[in-house]
Amino acid sequence: MDSPTILLTNDDGIDSPGIRALANGLSDVGEVTVVAPADNKSAVGRATSSEARVHEHELGYALEGTPVDCVIAGIEALGPSPDVVVAGVNQGANLGMYVLGRSGTVSAAVEAAYFGVPAIATSLYLPGDRWKTVPKPEEYDEAVRATRYLIERGLDNGLFELADYLNVNAPAPENGRTEMRITRPSSVYDMTANHDGETVTLQDNIWQLMERDSYSEGERTDRQAIVEGVISVSPLAAPHSTEHHDALDDLAAEY
Repeated sequence: MDSPTILLTNDDGIDSPGIRALANGLSDVGEVTVVAPADNKSAVGRATSSEARVHEHELGYALEGTPVDCVIAGIEALGPSPDVVVAGVNQGANLGMYVLGRSGTVSAAVEAAYFGVPAIATSLYLPGDRWKTVPKPEEYDEAVRATRYLIERGLDNGLFELADYLNVNAPAPENGRTEMRITRPSSVYDMTANHDGETVTLQDNIWQLMERDSYSEGERTDRQAIVEGVISVSPLAAPHSTEHHDALDDLAAEY
């Protein structure tokens, strides 16, 4: 595909440096239309709105809504019909099975898949508390390069006949080896909660585990790739369904 139409969104908001890095990096790959949340909508999952105000922005359109709203609005109302939807670059990684339903970045890609449009969710791993600080523009370079590569090589070679969308995570810039690995989402889960007075504090302990030298859970998981400084690409399907099981039929029949 010589010049694909690209719908670009994110969950960090239209003023985040990550979406600007992708808008600049993809501008000579195809026709880019930006429809992104007007402000930060991180971790809203697949939340949607029935109505959202839209404002013109130097990058495109700022929508007072969620990432899923942006995809629907971009496909149906604000932009040309896209050949691919890209979400990101997210400030912080989106790794593991359990984040797939939480992440606004990944949820935007899932929504595109339901429209039958190939999609890529791209995130940048920032260890420790670095995800709370704004990365420098050049720190997004490898994440942008990987996204470009997957668009240029993936749309024409049948990649999206094998996967509905791709969850891409780039390692911390200082640890990257400019290699790419096809992965599966990690199944590791380690959330805890503590009650203190009127407050409940929720803690995701996996990020601390990833910073240990001894961390290992198998080379084909997305987390292991990031720990080793490799770009992780997880090909995923949008429908969340199980295979047919006779035992479930029996259970229903006995009701």
